[in-house]
Amino acid sequence: MFDKQHTIKAPVTVSGVGLHTGVQATMTFCPAPVNHGYKFQRIDLEGQPIVDADVDNVVDLSRGTTIEQNGARVNTVEHTLAALVGLQIDNVLIQLDGPEPPIMDGSSLPFVDALQAIGLEEQNALRNYFEIPDEIRFVDNARGVEIAALPLNDYRVTVMVDYNSPVLGSQHASLTNIEQFSEEIAASRTFCFLHELEALYKSNLIKGGDLSNAIVVVDRVVSEEELGDLATMLGKPRVAVKKEGILNNVDLRHKNEPARHKLLDVVGDLALVGRPIKGQILAARPGHAANVAFAKKIKKKMLEVDTSPVPQYDPSRPPVMDINQIAQILPHRYPFLLIDKIIHLDATTVTGVKNVTMNEQFFTGHFPGNPVMPGVLQIEAMAQTGGILVLNTVPDPENYWTYFLGIENCRFRRKVIPGDTIIFKCQLVSPVKRGIAKMRGQAFVNGKVVMEAEMSASIVRKDA
Repeated sequence: MFDKQHTIKAPVTVSGVGLHTGVQATMTFCPAPVNHGYKFQRIDLEGQPIVDADVDNVVDLSRGTTIEQNGARVNTVEHTLAALVGLQIDNVLIQLDGPEPPIMDGSSLPFVDALQAIGLEEQNALRNYFEIPDEIRFVDNARGVEIAALPLNDYRVTVMVDYNSPVLGSQHASLTNIEQFSEEIAASRTFCFLHELEALYKSNLIKGGDLSNAIVVVDRVVSEEELGDLATMLGKPRVAVKKEGILNNVDLRHKNEPARHKLLDVVGDLALVGRPIKGQILAARPGHAANVAFAKKIKKKMLEVDTSPVPQYDPSRPPVMDINQIAQILPHRYPFLLIDKIIHLDATTVTGVKNVTMNEQFFTGHFPGNPVMPGVLQIEAMAQTGGILVLNTVPDPENYWTYFLGIENCRFRRKVIPGDTIIFKCQLVSPVKRGIAKMRGQAFVNGKVVMEAEMSASIVRKDA
């Protein structure tokens, strides 16, 4: 799995008809900045409103997942989102000139192909994974649905479906590595049973449905009269079927293609959690309603975990900036370069790491026999971390100086000693204006706050 966030190198467009609305639409995937996430934009509506791909925005689950925000609605988003998750793309603006993404061939493959053709671009920020902390379970006894998420340092999905059908029977599908998605899962097409087709049609759904973009499973003997009615419904001169099988005798891409498509739907619907997931997902008889209910449980747990302000630090993950990259931006050098790595950086927040050792030059004279890191140097290290954040607002940070303007409400909570690893987190409290930045900073050791302060700084061009 990727460590850093990714977007796409350039815009890429696909066009087609929507499955349920039957409306022709053009959809353009556009590059987006760090921590942007997935957002749809209805460019055909006044004001071009944006709809966040968020489980809290789900408003309808009639044979697909529909989201709505700011007076704009986007139908059937799951295949589009599954393609993005499967390619480990984090940040994309999806512009749409109609109410529903094109169904294409009923799978995610056309989206995957388009995105792979344009190429991915690595971004200078770590992926903000939500790591499942303990078992999360959803059960719907009435429908025989059970979905669970278990802790795992990876993303794996296993799906079981059982339709009590002589054609499909019980099926399983698994995704053991997210990199398998494009080859093993993406091409699996949406499907329905013959007995559902007429009901969907009468419910004003599947207006864009066609035997080229969906599989129709026939699990009973069909009369010639019924076949004629089906042909009329689907706008075809005729349709055919074996005694039991697939309408028009379409060949399946995989023997368990329906189960693989259900897995695809799970991946797409869980994208609405808002962050990439690390965990093992086990789903028995899932559907969009169950997927979304489960996604809400995951998001609830995620918000509970996120209430803790302590930044998560995994030394095994590569940093956003190592010491050499920091030295290219900050003018400080030994013994005054006090930050070892940057592990998170976005438009408003930065997190830096300082490993405190007995070899620090200041321990020679500061409390000999009782080494304690000076508070003023803790502030300096925090300021250097904040300096990275402020310099990130200009395109050429190496051409700027950063200067302290003020420190307020500074408090030292605990002493810092050799062997400690300090995690500094600085966050802008307001946008940078005229080169002036105001930040709130905290320093943590072993999950405890050791120091906090509010700081002001300015950035000035070196040639000014």
